[in-house]
Amino acid sequence: MPEGKILKALSGFYYVISGSEIVQCRGRGVFRKNKITPLVGDEVVFQAENEFEGYILEVKERKNELVRPPIANVDQALLVFSAVEPSFSTALLNRFLVLVEYNNIQPLIVITKMDLTNDKEKLQINKYADEYRTIGYEVLLTSSETEAGLEELYPHLDGRISVFAGQSGVGKSSLLNALKPDLDLKTDIISSHLGRGKHTTRHVELIKVANGLVADTPGFSSLEFTEIEQEDLNYCFPEFELASENCKFRGCLHLAEPKCAVKSEVENGTIPEYRYSDYKDFIQEIRDRKPRY
Repeated sequence: MPEGKILKALSGFYYVISGSEIVQCRGRGVFRKNKITPLVGDEVVFQAENEFEGYILEVKERKNELVRPPIANVDQALLVFSAVEPSFSTALLNRFLVLVEYNNIQPLIVITKMDLTNDKEKLQINKYADEYRTIGYEVLLTSSETEAGLEELYPHLDGRISVFAGQSGVGKSSLLNALKPDLDLKTDIISSHLGRGKHTTRHVELIKVANGLVADTPGFSSLEFTEIEQEDLNYCFPEFELASENCKFRGCLHLAEPKCAVKSEVENGTIPEYRYSDYKDFIQEIRDRKPRY
């Protein structure tokens, strides 16, 4: 049986690339019975009724999967955040980073619209970029308008499935258009009344960019920690995980415990205060989460 990868899912059809051919497939009823939904990025076995149509028979084991956006087998997440319009948000970036870390996906922070910053804003963005780099994250400063920083981005895409994710209006589609001009993805300006962009991307689709596959995904205004437990959160903050080796108590949550190495590093400025503040907020959010039965 032929095998391939789902590039797009739309209106009950799955578009599977196998070799150089793209076959439009439907899912077998057994998937619904077993509560399996094929996802973009899935490696599948299919049966072709003819050159262009077929049925998916099997979804191979996934190395990871995301719910929002619905995609599987992601190698890296490009977390796209604008320097301005909308303003750069460390709280939202930290939320994205936690979800990406939890799903064992390599993050790459891409800050867009650097051409729109004034000197004060540029200084602040560079400070944030240096702090995230110190943690161990790669950070690229870019502009889709001037194409600054785009050359640095291409090598990160080679041979990988990458998901573009970020708040609405930060310029994900503009960035993809700049990387691959023939895409001509729809973009919308920021609503001055709402202060955020419209959701211009309606479905998940893998697009060939450079020598890799990129998913342009719907923008998000909120993300919930539906699966993460408070004990997991330490491992989603790499600098906390490293520091916690020196905590007095094993399983330290870095809240009220004595001789906590994480709190010590926050106090001496090694860990940024905003990272710790968001960590505490996320712990509380997880504790306040309604139990599932």
